[in-house]
This record gives sequence, C-alpha cells and structure tokens, in this order.
Amino acid sequence: MNEKILIVDDDVNICELLRLYLTKEGFEPVIVNDGKTTVEKVATIKPALILLDVMLPELDGWQVCRKIRQNYDTPIIMISAKGETFDKILGLELGADDYIVKPFETKEVVARIKAVLRRTAVSTVDTTKEVSYENLTVNIENYEMKVRGVHVDTPPKELELLFHLASNPNKVFTRDQLLDEVWGFDYYGDSRTVDVHVKRLREKLEGVSDKWELKTVWSVGYKFETR
Repeated sequence: MNEKILIVDDDVNICELLRLYLTKEGFEPVIVNDGKTTVEKVATIKPALILLDVMLPELDGWQVCRKIRQNYDTPIIMISAKGETFDKILGLELGADDYIVKPFETKEVVARIKAVLRRTAVSTVDTTKEVSYENLTVNIENYEMKVRGVHVDTPPKELELLFHLASNPNKVFTRDQLLDEVWGFDYYGDSRTVDVHVKRLREKLEGVSDKWELKTVWSVGYKFETR
C-alpha cells in the first residue's frame, strides 16, 4: 500500500498514536504540527489523504482546508473537538470529505481513511466519464464542471454527487442511498451531508437552464429532473 497520509495536529500524543496505527495498516504517515507548514508541504509530500485538525497554530484547520482546495483535490478528513452541527457543516462546505469528532477511536479513523481511499479509487475506473445537458457538462475523469461552457470550480464530492444524479435522470434517490452510493456504505456521516452538498450545487447552477433541475422530492430525497 505505502500511501502517504498527512497527519496535521499540534498534539504530539495524538500524532504518535495515529502514526502507530497507520504504519501497522501499511500506510506511510507524515506528521506536521502547524497549519502554515501543511500548506507549504502538500505539493512536495503529495499525500493520498490528509487528516486535518481544526485547532492549529499559524493557520487553523478551516484556513488550511480552504487553501488546499484552491489547488488540490486531495481527500481531507477533518478532526476536531468541536462536535456542533455548525462546525461539521462548515468543514463539508469548505471541501472536507469527512469530519471526525474528538475523542475518537483510532480504529474508526483508520476505517474512514480506507473508505475515502476506496471511493477515490473507484472514481478513477468509472466507465462513464461525462454527462451533458443544456448549458451543463460534468466530467468525472478530470473532475471538471462547465456551466455555459465556462469551468466552475467544484469540490470533488459535490461533483461526484451531481455526476451520480445527472447520470440517472429523473430517478429519485433517498438521502441514505446517496450516502451509500456517493460517499460509500461505510461513511459515518448523516443525511445532512447530502443536503449541504445539494445546497452548494444549487447556488452554482441557479438559472442555468429550464430544461433540467436538481429537484427535492419532499420526504424522500433528490433527483436530477429533465423536461
């Protein structure tokens, strides 16, 4: 395996615990203790995934996540003692793929890492690479969304969700189905995760076409409706 996992936390005990478990699982952990260094080293380390604490010196986790997402699609799992719904939603809106609350079980962290990496691997071998509708093209191979022919920056999970819905026009998906099929069956989040990503997509797609719509099916879930 030998995939590099970047552990970003200023608590040396947590870093060491995660290092031991990840090494045992065949990963190559790299430890950084502050936000500024993390941003500087992502390009050289090229990690398969980043475990990112929120409370960090120099730059906090929110700032680091935002800066990384400007240039990289590297999966990010945020770790924080802040377990409020607002904090979880903020992390997801900034582009994090998952959010773990301290204190945590180290085995659970490892399981989530493996789940995220499996989803990343599956996305790279998807036989259907692109879907197109009026004023909209979504390409899952190069993770690109174009609206009226213009590239629109879109976090990986938002793009995967839209691609999944648009690849199955007029099919209704429950929130739980979308969590299973887009995030993975062993994702530990809740259905609010889907709502957050749909909200962000709608902001990008508002008024783009009257031939299709990312539609809510009340008490059920969502569908990509074509007319």
